[in-house]
Amino acid sequence: MAGTLVGRVALITGASSGIGEAAALALAAAGAKVSVSARRADRLDDLVRRIEANGGTALPMPGDIAEEQFAVGTVEKTIAHFCRIDILVNSAGIIQAGGVDACDTAEYRRVIDVNLLATLYTCKAALGPMKAQRSGDIVNISSLAGRKAAVLYNAYTASKFALNAMTDAMRQEVGSFGIRVCSIMPGATATEVARNVTDPKYRQIMADHVGKDGSMAASDVAEAILLVVSLPRRANISEILIRPTIDTSA
Repeated sequence: MAGTLVGRVALITGASSGIGEAAALALAAAGAKVSVSARRADRLDDLVRRIEANGGTALPMPGDIAEEQFAVGTVEKTIAHFCRIDILVNSAGIIQAGGVDACDTAEYRRVIDVNLLATLYTCKAALGPMKAQRSGDIVNISSLAGRKAAVLYNAYTASKFALNAMTDAMRQEVGSFGIRVCSIMPGATATEVARNVTDPKYRQIMADHVGKDGSMAASDVAEAILLVVSLPRRANISEILIRPTIDTSA
């Protein structure tokens, strides 16, 4: 889809690795100017260099997207630098293991902060400018765990159920302004998500799950994002469940 997004501006969170990084590369390759945000500044700088080496335009914004002031600032700085925002991809996400009985409530809260509230902050900041220009695309990266509760990953699945609900309600709220909203729910995808799990046993279980034979690549999910934002304006894909072909339960 080279050139399909020429003239459009995208902000991608969680862009230092995984689905966010792949989305930034795919949208830039399709002609969009991209702002990229994540905590790891060195990773963002490398991503920007790769995008620019391929003729694209990118703006790095390192920081913690779970901090409301920073999250709002990523939208404001994108608009200040590129004069508009057309696409928002909320890809930042973390996972922790465990149920409720013995959970670390600080860890649980952090999962909610990153997976749900950070998305709320960027969406709220982007909606005003998108409404003013009467167009925009918001793509929130959820998970199949947002459709089926996972007892070993209670905080994660709770955050993704809530994210799906917020996303669909927002779609109904802003569609009349020409703003399309989509939730993408991937299954097993080879990313670095397991690295944040503090319990070493469950860290390995998650690493094995996302790294197993047949898992999707982050670029596969990025292609779905590109499809969503490239459709004619009259069409809105509101949900995509995307699974590895050889393991339909993942």
